[in-house]
Amino acid sequence: MSMISNPVGLETPGSVEARKRKFRAMMSTAGMLPVLLLLIVGFHLLSDGRFFTGQNISIVLQQASVNTVLAAGMTFVILTGGIDLSVGSILAAAAMAGLIISNVPELSNLWIFASLGAGLLFGMLNGFLISALKLPPFIVTLGSLTAVRGIARLLGNDTTIFNPEIPYAFIGNSSLPIIPGVFSLPWLAIIALLIIVLSWFILKRTVLGTHIYSVGGNEAAARLSGIKVPRIYLIVYGISGLFAGLGAVMLSTRLYAANGLQLGQAYELDAIAAVILGGTSFVGGIGSIWGTLIGALIIAVLSNGLVLIGVSDIWQYVIKGLVIIGAVALDRLRQRSSARS
Repeated sequence: MSMISNPVGLETPGSVEARKRKFRAMMSTAGMLPVLLLLIVGFHLLSDGRFFTGQNISIVLQQASVNTVLAAGMTFVILTGGIDLSVGSILAAAAMAGLIISNVPELSNLWIFASLGAGLLFGMLNGFLISALKLPPFIVTLGSLTAVRGIARLLGNDTTIFNPEIPYAFIGNSSLPIIPGVFSLPWLAIIALLIIVLSWFILKRTVLGTHIYSVGGNEAAARLSGIKVPRIYLIVYGISGLFAGLGAVMLSTRLYAANGLQLGQAYELDAIAAVILGGTSFVGGIGSIWGTLIGALIIAVLSNGLVLIGVSDIWQYVIKGLVIIGAVALDRLRQRSSARS
């Protein structure tokens, strides 16, 4: 039987399908990046060129850093099909614990470990209640949101704790010069980027990451394949709590203070918004940590840009909410369109 070679320039069905798959993969990777770029250009024009300057970009990155860290932890949780409404309260309690330790002369240099440990403890408690007692994540973390907030207030007797000489204050108030006199990268942003890279490595290059996606994709199938699902829940909520503790460290070094009532209020909403904007599915099993980073940057750019163009605080909330809803809707339409192509 003779073999007829495919003429040069004539595409086979297989090659066409491969190119379609490549295109869909590129679109998925891009995610909400076009929306972020449009916002940057739009705010730069509307603010008479004040947005895209070295100083303002540094401010935006600094503003986005804590939410990026919280959203990274939230990504682990949402990938399993869960939710963590308590990260703002955990951040407040961890900050209070750290500030208390920082004011004890003999232990002051250990305050960061106190904040991280407190965050991890509360996160693991959430994970235990969800994995061992089979309680719904929404209910558990909603209860924790209130209970941990109360603990944060109790830790400081409902007052603000200050430490103007807190160790390692450079974390929140110093930058690494990139272009001297033009642009410097805040240490807060560097920490946030390192967390994103670490999260990417865990999710994409480890067995744990594969198991997290598997549990979110199909919990029953994950159990049948031998994955210890309760352990995965314990780990992801522990990571979320640990990252909230890190957020507490970042804010404490920025503010030199902590308050159990106000610190971290509604931070969980911005973290969830960043994750969903980044394309992670609420049902679990689908998502990217790089998308979460883009989502966090979108929220920071929105907040900063609206202030620059003089929008009132009330309308900022309205516009921010509408842009988030519209951006997610457009992203879903884009994904459906690329899936049909």
